[in-house]
Amino acid sequence: MQVELLAPAGNYAKFLTALYFGTDAVYLGGKNFSLRTFADNFTKEEMESAVQYAHKLNKKVYVTANIYARNADFSMLSDYFQTLESIGVDGVIVSDAGAVYTAKKVAPKLAIHLSTQANTTNKYAVKFWQEQGVSRVILARELSLNEIKEIHEFNPETELEAFVHGAMCISYSGRCLLSDYLDGRSSNRGACVQSCRWKYEMRALNATNGVSEWLPIEQDGKGTYILNSKDLNMLARIDEMAGAGIRSFKIEGRMKSGYYLATVINAYRRYMDGQPLEISKSELLGVSHREYTEAYADGKNAHTVNYADSSSKGEYTYIADVMGSGDGYISVEMRNRFKVGDCLEVLSPSEHFKRSFTVENMYDLQGEKIDDAKLVQGVYKIECPFALQKGDYLRRKNG
Repeated sequence: MQVELLAPAGNYAKFLTALYFGTDAVYLGGKNFSLRTFADNFTKEEMESAVQYAHKLNKKVYVTANIYARNADFSMLSDYFQTLESIGVDGVIVSDAGAVYTAKKVAPKLAIHLSTQANTTNKYAVKFWQEQGVSRVILARELSLNEIKEIHEFNPETELEAFVHGAMCISYSGRCLLSDYLDGRSSNRGACVQSCRWKYEMRALNATNGVSEWLPIEQDGKGTYILNSKDLNMLARIDEMAGAGIRSFKIEGRMKSGYYLATVINAYRRYMDGQPLEISKSELLGVSHREYTEAYADGKNAHTVNYADSSSKGEYTYIADVMGSGDGYISVEMRNRFKVGDCLEVLSPSEHFKRSFTVENMYDLQGEKIDDAKLVQGVYKIECPFALQKGDYLRRKNG
């Protein structure tokens, strides 16, 4: 069975980016019931358009409805499941047992995928959910490869999905109360403020004089990010994951930029299609990320916290979106400043990937020749030896 590469889409533009860079399937959220309410997300009309577009390319669309639902949610949730079924989505991702029950009842043709939020960590739980009508289980991140293999052997008829890349929650399977406690926004209802990424201090009270003061917490002098997880990176282990029974490799990141998604999808897609591992590994160092970890692939791991900082810059700076090309020039929308004389590199799913050129002739929208592209989101025309396509990106090596 072919393994699926599954990528996130926080809005329609990112959906198009994911497909362009080679994902087999996309997961996205509507305006309600999703655990990423701060993403742009999709209207019903956008979702319908996305499904039609993806199906023309023989690709799939899964929709998240993975909040932990309350009684008041279910009238709207029933209508939502019926809508998803009617527009032909390839599966709905849910966490809540009540949501599973409701989806089966009101939308019997809608495939049900169980979210990682449901905390599935053993073969008997997978069997239970399969008997309730769940066709795919997205396993808890805390599982080892050996445990996954055992689950698959016990449940060969159930599709298994697992995360391979992206941010990890400090809490077990993402079931966290910290955001709600500190900011009144429930992560289990889609409003997480990522308070685990904050910089922390502690307050000391002098019992003698009653004076209190803030004291910094330092970990080796590098920072105070005591709840900040490393980022997952399973690129080098995906063959083992497939061998253990995983049929869908999931990339995290509905809140990430299109450039980030393009880089990560491109790295995994090319490696899955035969690109040398070292090239893809190098690509994953190119974007902003925290220190990488393989988490629990080999069992218990006490070294998954990123103490040094909240995130680190990648080895490349995102420069511009390519909007089209012709007559030896490309049209780009600037994201970070660049100048004549800069060497820019191409990020693309095409044969132009990693090709570079030096900026020599550049014009603004008025046709004036310029040497400094400094207007954020300004549109510029640049002489380029490659016939790049809309959807490609330009970047610059740091250092």
